[in-house]
Amino acid sequence: MNNNKPNKVMALYHKVTRYPFGDKIFSKMVSRMAPYFGTIHPHITSLQENRCECLIKKRKIVQNHIGTVHVIAICNGLEMAMGTMAEASIPKHLRWIPKGMSVDYTAKAGSDILCVAEVKPEQWQVGDMLVDVKAYDTNGVVVVQGHIKLWISEKPQK
Repeated sequence: MNNNKPNKVMALYHKVTRYPFGDKIFSKMVSRMAPYFGTIHPHITSLQENRCECLIKKRKIVQNHIGTVHVIAICNGLEMAMGTMAEASIPKHLRWIPKGMSVDYTAKAGSDILCVAEVKPEQWQVGDMLVDVKAYDTNGVVVVQGHIKLWISEKPQK
């Protein structure tokens, strides 16, 4: 971003995470803004400008018939990481909307999953933008990787 003042989402994250269990409280707040995210019980473990990490615990509710974390739950976690990163990072004069997601399943997801969304600062330009997303198991193995395509546009003048 062009100035040193954080936007509302990043400011809220810094404020809330100063307190005990603040990262869990922040995660609940984000899940309430987009209620579908709450279905995976996500936990935002790290939020920085242009990067977000979101943990999905391996629970029965997110498992498939073979006992691994279902890829749709992982995609949900990747989308939460991307959306939180985007809201915390986008320059004030721009806005975003998702256009699509393309992922590859690269390994079985047999443990807790860390979903990571990351961009480079110079990517924040009007037009299509690809956000790199990866999901890691507890051994650091990439189990899902791909990108989420966003449409970036100028905010209308008020």
